[in-house]
Parts: sequence; C-alpha cells; structure tokens
Amino acid sequence: MFAKLRSPRNPVLKFGAMLSALWLAACTPGTEGGAGPRLSSGEAVPVALLVPGGSGATGDETLAKSLRQAAELAISDLDGVKIDLRVYNTGGSPAQAAEAATKAVDAGAKIILGPVFAEAANAAGLAVANRGVSVLSFSNNTDIAGGNVFVLGPTFPNTANRLVSYAAAQGKRRILVVNDQTTAGEIGARAITAAIARSGASNAGQISYPFSQQDVTNVAPQIAAQVRGGGVDALFLTADTAGALPLLAQLLPQQGVDPAQTKFIGLTRWDIPPATLALPGLQGGWFALPDPNLNSRFRARYQTAFGTAPHPIAGLAYDGIAAIGALVKSGRSDALSRGALTQPAGFVGVNGIFRLRSDGSNERGLAVAEIRNNQVVVIDPAPRSFGGAGF
Repeated sequence: MFAKLRSPRNPVLKFGAMLSALWLAACTPGTEGGAGPRLSSGEAVPVALLVPGGSGATGDETLAKSLRQAAELAISDLDGVKIDLRVYNTGGSPAQAAEAATKAVDAGAKIILGPVFAEAANAAGLAVANRGVSVLSFSNNTDIAGGNVFVLGPTFPNTANRLVSYAAAQGKRRILVVNDQTTAGEIGARAITAAIARSGASNAGQISYPFSQQDVTNVAPQIAAQVRGGGVDALFLTADTAGALPLLAQLLPQQGVDPAQTKFIGLTRWDIPPATLALPGLQGGWFALPDPNLNSRFRARYQTAFGTAPHPIAGLAYDGIAAIGALVKSGRSDALSRGALTQPAGFVGVNGIFRLRSDGSNERGLAVAEIRNNQVVVIDPAPRSFGGAGF
C-alpha cells in the first residue's frame, strides 16, 4: 500500500495512476483559434510530434519511443495520404516544449501532435497560438484545453458521464462520491458531481480523505456508516489501482458495505495491472474502458511490428495521426482548421470513436465493463457512432 502521495511525474507508473500522471498544474491556455494552416494538394503534410524524450529519465524515453512508433504505424495505415512526420524532444519540460513547438512551426509544421504532460502542452500551445497551428496534446487535463490546444487523453468528465448515465439507467441512481484529496481526486469528484446533475441521478453526498494509508483506514467506517444509513445505491470512487483503491476494496466490505447491494464504480481503469481484478471487494464493480476489440487489435499489430507491447497511452498517437489523415484525405486546403478538427461526426482510432470539442476537450466512445470472477466482462459495448448509446 501507500504511505504518502507519490509524484505523478513519471507516466510509466502503473497505468492505474495514468490519469493522475497527466493531471499536472496548468497555466492559462491559449486563446487564439485561427483558421488553420493552408494545405497544398498532393504534397506531404508536415506533422510535428512532440515527445518527452531527452529528459534522461528511462520512463520518458520509453514513452517517447512508443508514441513515435504508434504514430509511424498509423501513417503506414493511411490510404492515399502523405504525412511528413517530424519528431521533437521536449525533455518533458514546458520551456523545451515551447521551443520545440516554435521550431516545428518555423520549419513548416501544419499541426502539432503532443506533448504528453499538461504544462508542456500548455506551453507549446501558447508558443504558437498566433501562428494558426493547432496542438493535439496527449494530456487529459481539460484545464489546458481551449484556443489552439486540444486534449486527446481520456478525460474525467467523459468517463464520469458514461458511467453515471449507465448507472442511472440500471437503477443505481443515488450515488455517493468518494475521492482522495489530491488534484486528480478533486477534479475527478467535480466531474462525477457534474455528471450526476446532468444525468438526472441523485447525489447522495461526497466523502473525501487525505492521501495516506492511515487516512484511508480512518475514512472507511465513515463511508460504511453513510451507506448503512440508506439512500446510497452506488459508490463512485476516484481512487486508482496505484493508490487507495486496493485498500478501499478490502476495508469497505469489512465494514459491512456489500458490493452486491451497493455498486462500486471506478473513475479509472481497474484492469491494469491485471492483479487488481482479483480483489474480492471489486467483484461486480463497474469501470469504463476504450473499445476492447479495437484496442486489442492495435496492441497485437504493434507487438508484431516492433517486438514489444505499446505503452498504455501510445494509442493516442495513433488516434491523432488517424484524425489528421482523415481530414487531409478530404483534399480541402483548410482541412486542419478548428472547424474541421471539431466536426461532429468525429473520427475512428484504435481506442474507438472520438471527437474533439470546440472547448478543446474530447468525447470518446467507451465501453462499460464489470469485474466478474476476476475477469473483465463488457456489459455495455462502446458505441460505434455519436448517435449511439452513451451520448
């Protein structure tokens, strides 16, 4: 278990912490929209890929390589579209990201894919905000979204909306929000609360706890008492697998919370690492994940092509290239304008359907999964279009 908050800087921590890993403090996002760069018919489109290489940290280098290889795989899948991929290292720092973004646009880049970390993505966006070039960052921090900056990562509001809507449809309408007192936990709690209000479900209250093992132990009886007091159909937890989730999954049933009666719902992935699936307290619990069929095919193709498994967020690089390729294929000179990027129909990538919103955030088609007998069982498939379930 944990004793204190661990640094979220390294994105190759267990994937359960990935959402926390990308929730870094952000400055004011760029506010310039721009009509977008003009493209020349038949010519290869210069695309800048900003990755966290060059920091000297093994995790950053691994992630940088995986993002580059996923982008290359996506380019090889494009039909009739030429992409001139240019890779720039940011060292994971905002200053280097801003410098790399400026250098890339000076060299002719029509769009920027990346960086990963929120502060670096924010800096990159600000650096080229008046150049008419959009930044499709791998962050999931919607605080930096807007202007010329979009986030491709799975966002808390999107996940919360999907799960709350499904829970309400299944009669689990009285939802108690349980969150850790971290930046990610508090932002996640706000996303859940907003989703509850939008769905017509009922907010059964909110309980938060400092991020330490002792504080989680201390808060478990309080959570159990509120559940036993009635009026709670589900617990929506922001805790992840690298933090408080395993301890809560153990303590809450011991305190008399029956997961068969009070549904456990997770804001983060509960299937990575796989050992989490064996936790008795999470049996019957729900969480959301990208379309597992599309994602497994991507992982298999990546493994075949490069001899190793992709980093958990490498698919975002593929998705970014897939979106760019789909737009460029239209042949329009303004194919990379904000209006084109935010087309309502969206795009299809290795994580399923997704679309970029005018506020810089995104919507992704997610499946709802349940843990049964230590296995992941999809109980509501990911939609295949934005007119389908979950939207």
